[in-house]
This record gives sequence, C-alpha cells and structure tokens, in this order.
Amino acid sequence: MTMMEAIKKRHSVRSYLDKKIPEDIRKQLQDEICVCNQEGGLNIQLVLNEPKAFTGIMAHYGKFRGVQNYIALIGEKSEELDEKLGYYGEKIVLLAQRLGLNTCWVALTFRKGVTRNQCQIGKNEKLICVIALGYGKTQGIEHKSKAMEDVCQVEGEMPDWFKKGMEAALLAPTAVNQQKFFFSLHGNVVLARETGGVYSKIDLGIVKYHFEVGAGKENFRWK
Repeated sequence: MTMMEAIKKRHSVRSYLDKKIPEDIRKQLQDEICVCNQEGGLNIQLVLNEPKAFTGIMAHYGKFRGVQNYIALIGEKSEELDEKLGYYGEKIVLLAQRLGLNTCWVALTFRKGVTRNQCQIGKNEKLICVIALGYGKTQGIEHKSKAMEDVCQVEGEMPDWFKKGMEAALLAPTAVNQQKFFFSLHGNVVLARETGGVYSKIDLGIVKYHFEVGAGKENFRWK
C-alpha cells in the first residue's frame, strides 16, 4: 500500500476487536515512533494492552468500544508542540494503516490521568492527546470535504503538484471534521495556516503532513 492509498483508505474507527497487535508490527510502529521523536524532539509513546484509559463516561460519550492500545502524544511545552505532534502523529497513523491497523485521533474522550500513569512524562513535557489503535470492527466511513477553492489560493494557474497536495490535505482528519486551514502558493513557496477552531494547531500539523505526501517535498518549500 502506498502512502496515498493509505491516506484514501484511512478513516476514524472507534470500535475495536479483542485482537492483539503482533510483535513484528509492534516493532515497526516503535521504530517509527523513535524516528519521529528524534526528528521532532518529542516523547511520543506506544501503550499496548491497556484498556482503562478508554473506560468510563467520557469514553462512552465518545462512542469508543474495545480500545486497548493507543499512542500517547507527548512533548516539551512550546508554541509549536501541537503542530509538531499533529505532523508526526499522522505520520505514525499512516504507517499503522499500511500495516493493517485502524486508528482514531482522540483529544477529550479518554482518561488523561490513566494515560499519564502509563507514560514517562518529563517535568516540562505535556500530554496533548492520544491516537486509539488496533484492529477495527469496521474500516470507518468517509466524511464530506470542503471544496478545494474554499481552502486555498494560488497566484496564476494551479500546478499539478499543488493540486495533488491539496487533494491529500482535504482527506486529512481534523477535529469534528472542521477543516479549519488555508493554503496559499507564491512561486514554489507554500504558506499553511489554521483559521481557528478547536485543536486547529494539531489539525494543521496533520494537514501539512498530508500535503507533503501528495505534493512531494521536492516541489516546494514551506514559508
């Protein structure tokens, strides 16, 4: 499965089978997490066979069932933390999809206290959110997207690489499917910004990673 195929096939899944993640897949996920932590200066952690974080009222409200594994998104406190965790978290999400797993970004409907106890969190670090992980009972459903012209602006004719990047960006998961982002192109320089909304900084990181996959990093540079 290519990265673009993973982007197109990946949908949020909230109900999971009681099926353990095999050791070889765990190792591939852990290796990718280590790379992301090194590149981004983060402390993302993989938590397996731990069902307590998704029990109680909040998990019930979020309609989660059978979640026993998750990725805890942790990093040193900074203005850039949310965006970095979104970017690298989605990189891990798409690997999980290629490995046959399902995922769901979760910001509120899990027990943060339980997750903190399961993780090693430094004094100046913060747990932002988690990504539910496992074998889904379904493959999730596709959600409606905004029109491309509503979320980008280009000087002159739109290059094919930019169009492909925007197509990938519009398939990115965002909080409550709000798609609060906007891209603009000047020459080969791309500016991406969030336009408000809950967790929009995390969303921006997710969307920027999707754009890079679709557009090809060799075709542009970020402003």
